[in-house]
Amino acid sequence: MTLVEMGMPAVRSGRPSLDGRPDTPWLVDRFGRVARDLRVSITEKCSLRCTYCMPEEGLPPIPKDELLTVAEIVRLVVLAVEQLGVREVRFTGGEPLLRRDLEQIVAGCHERLPDIPLAMTTNGVGLEHRARGLAEAGLSRVNVSLDTVDRDGFAKLTRRDRLDSVLAGIRAARAAGLAPLKVNAVLMRETLSGAADLLQWCLAEECELRFIEEMPLDADHEWARANMVTAAELLDVLGARFTLTEAGRSDPSAPAEKWLVDGGPATVGIIATVTRKFCDTCDRTRLTADGMLRSCLFSDQEFDLREAMRSGADDAELATIWRGAMWNKWAGHGIDAEDFVPPERTMGAIGG
Repeated sequence: MTLVEMGMPAVRSGRPSLDGRPDTPWLVDRFGRVARDLRVSITEKCSLRCTYCMPEEGLPPIPKDELLTVAEIVRLVVLAVEQLGVREVRFTGGEPLLRRDLEQIVAGCHERLPDIPLAMTTNGVGLEHRARGLAEAGLSRVNVSLDTVDRDGFAKLTRRDRLDSVLAGIRAARAAGLAPLKVNAVLMRETLSGAADLLQWCLAEECELRFIEEMPLDADHEWARANMVTAAELLDVLGARFTLTEAGRSDPSAPAEKWLVDGGPATVGIIATVTRKFCDTCDRTRLTADGMLRSCLFSDQEFDLREAMRSGADDAELATIWRGAMWNKWAGHGIDAEDFVPPERTMGAIGG
């Protein structure tokens, strides 16, 4: 299997065009969207091998000297907030807990940006040992990926028997005050029958559950529109046990549509990326673990901020590259198009 087949590297470009861009410091694009949510992948490594994300053997390792350092991550995060209008930052992977210097990254960003919420998406394996330290470093909250509370189903889907660690991590995060605590579950045919059990567990544990339609970002390239579980199917399954009342979106840019569960106040969210796409309100901008800037999950066009930094670019030049990249953002992912081609990087190599 080649690096490209496994999702790395993607197409890398030179300087983006600024032609026609209005004179504004913010990350605007040609369709009137403004990016204010930064996703920062800090590693390609992961402790699980979820079938919808990672190949069984994992992604090829990024050489250590090609990973962004703590100082480089902090510099880019501060730049995004202070000069580009970013208002929320989330650290992702792979699995961010596999960076031993994660607490340093969080602390460095929090020290410079004490009023900006810093979040993390994690699979929860090992979180029980670090939740308190991450909260003390300045982490605001966590999203934990958990697709089922059935142990055998979890082991089959993730290729690892680590459910107990994930559940302990969720409880430790809540105890450390990392709230609101959200659980993300990818909709899969093999776990659909247990969706109501997962929601019942999250209600009992005071977690906000959000189901996500599976996207064509798997390393094994087995995704097929005809086989995916839709938001409509999920609502039918959950509706057999719970009374769901549509509550919509609290924020137009939020990906999750919410339903009150049994009259509320608890809710369940559904991120219908494929069947109810929300590209026209997307407000995200992304950095990969090796310092590539991406305007969209599904675009293979990347801009190399790592090389620019290490070649001596000042913050003004980095900001110009970033603004240009977002100005040229696609209108949408185009999954419904007959000629749709998934990106070369998989979800694990891009960051959630």
